[in-house]
Amino acid sequence: MPRRPTERGGHNGIRCPKFVDARIQRLRLAAVMKTSKFRITPLPTEVAEAARRSAANGAPDHAIVVADSPRGFPCRHCLRFAKPGERVILFTYAAIPSGHPYSESGPVFVHAAPCERYAATHEFPVDFRNGRVMRAYNSTFDMIDAEIVNGNEAEAIIEKLLQNPETAFVDARSVTRGCYTFRIQRA
Repeated sequence: MPRRPTERGGHNGIRCPKFVDARIQRLRLAAVMKTSKFRITPLPTEVAEAARRSAANGAPDHAIVVADSPRGFPCRHCLRFAKPGERVILFTYAAIPSGHPYSESGPVFVHAAPCERYAATHEFPVDFRNGRVMRAYNSTFDMIDAEIVNGNEAEAIIEKLLQNPETAFVDARSVTRGCYTFRIQRA
């Protein structure tokens, strides 16, 4: 007795590859279309441009450095690592304003040449999936939670931290040096 095709494209309940391929494509599209519950906020362009001007004018607290390793000089404006040989500006930045217990100024880099500000603000930057700690702060700039990110769980950790109604924002920082990398806010 010959097998009859089913509505789903297979025979006698067995799905054919075209159906499986179509279903996988729908799942991929749904994953791409899922809107994240957070927004990445890189260093403002005005801050990067001011750092470049200060370095060009010889400000002693704005050093021009040549990157000598592929993962040691993260630009806080374009959110990618400077390539060896690229020039970066090293300067102090305060992510938490002074006058609060968790206020701190620390060293950050931006490319010495103008770079495009990170625009994929609903996507976690690929270069920073490892070696970052996510620190959650409340509206009075007190740290209320923190978790280390390693690998692909960055989004899940961020969403978990943002589920706390007290969380006003999350700062991504280097695990090894503690330096500010970027801010994460609710979408």
